[in-house]
Amino acid sequence: MIRSLRSRYEPQITRLRDSDTAKAAGLAIAMIGNNLIALVSTFVFARLLGDNYGRLAALISYLLILTVAGQAMQVATAREGVLGHLGTGEGLLATVRSWTRAMVVFTVVLTVISILLRQPIADVVGVNKYPWAAAVGLPAGCLYLEVSLLRGVLQGIGDYRSVGYSLVGEQASRLVFGTILAVAGLSVTGAYIGSLLSYVAMSFYCVFELNRSVYGPNWRPSRQPRTITREVAFRLWPHVKRAWAPIAGLIVIAVLQNIDIIVANHQFDKHDASSYSAVAVAAKVLIWVAMGAGFYLVPEVSRRRAEGEDTRPVLARALGIIVVCAVPVLLIFAFASEPLIRIAFGAGRATAHDALLPLGAAFTVLAATYLAIQYMLALKRTWFLVVVAAVAVAEPVLLLQASRKPTEFATVVLGVQAVGAVLAFAMALRRDKPPPLKAEERKLDDVAPELVGATGRT
Repeated sequence: MIRSLRSRYEPQITRLRDSDTAKAAGLAIAMIGNNLIALVSTFVFARLLGDNYGRLAALISYLLILTVAGQAMQVATAREGVLGHLGTGEGLLATVRSWTRAMVVFTVVLTVISILLRQPIADVVGVNKYPWAAAVGLPAGCLYLEVSLLRGVLQGIGDYRSVGYSLVGEQASRLVFGTILAVAGLSVTGAYIGSLLSYVAMSFYCVFELNRSVYGPNWRPSRQPRTITREVAFRLWPHVKRAWAPIAGLIVIAVLQNIDIIVANHQFDKHDASSYSAVAVAAKVLIWVAMGAGFYLVPEVSRRRAEGEDTRPVLARALGIIVVCAVPVLLIFAFASEPLIRIAFGAGRATAHDALLPLGAAFTVLAATYLAIQYMLALKRTWFLVVVAAVAVAEPVLLLQASRKPTEFATVVLGVQAVGAVLAFAMALRRDKPPPLKAEERKLDDVAPELVGATGRT
């Protein structure tokens, strides 16, 4: 009977497994796994490093700002790959090899610069006793860009499984490498180097899977073909230049999301900085919800814009998701902040628990700002970046003048985020004119105006 049912439904199961919905769901599950392991890493390192956890949190915040370019380039690379602009077969591998050579040179140059400037970087980040850890940031950001490019190529050829495995593998290897090095005596520096090593490991994995997709599942490095084409379909620098606006937008969000932890390491003593960092990590949960809502918002806004429809209802629905999720989260932050932080990070990290509610409200507002920025990027606007960048620059200046009490410090963060949101939505809610007709559509208008409806215009 089981065999009969299997034979009856196997075609449907196969189609479902290979469908776009299943692929998207697989990536979503991988992202959930990635974030869960990242959360476990936070708990492990907070307990392993004690009051030094605040220093690690500041270094990770610095790295998160540096990794923004990688996040934007992964999306852009996947898009170009789907369109066939990166080449196919060995031509695709030639493009990847060209990009990798460029990234090796870029990484070496920035590594030398980072080593030479390690103490000034450490002073800025607020980890002046860990200059060699600070020197890891720039090369780690370069390696993250490399692995993001490789993930984008894999997405472009439809290998979502490998992309998902690399996402989970990145956080798992970061946890393993970081824990081993920290326990071995490298403390904060060792825990931080775990991120760099995880990017190296996942780069090798993505290259391995990319070669298997081109040469077949039995490919091994020892079986590398002797004749390798050197024809490059798409150079790296023009590719990066085309993605400048998303990169700039995400940098602004990354600064607004992470700069408070860096400034806290300048304002607070080691214990308060560690406690504030733990609270700030917990408060940022809704940022991940906004990123998920952005997957819906960007393509839907782009489609409606192309059809000349009002795009603002899409933004309203995405904001509704944030509101629905924010209500229970903020209630927990309001009435259970102390037990939540104590259970998650240990009793030593609970001293700043009163800052959880204002920080939770601040990052809820930032989640809305994130959607507004993604909305404007989908509309192909760029001028708004000047205004929101000014807010991002103002935040550390204001925080350096703020009270050294975590709760009052968090209130300043909330005020800055509120101002940023008001400005972002004031610009976002202005309705654009429909995009101009393409040349082919203008020609069609001249020949047969009554057929314009076929193009989606009225």
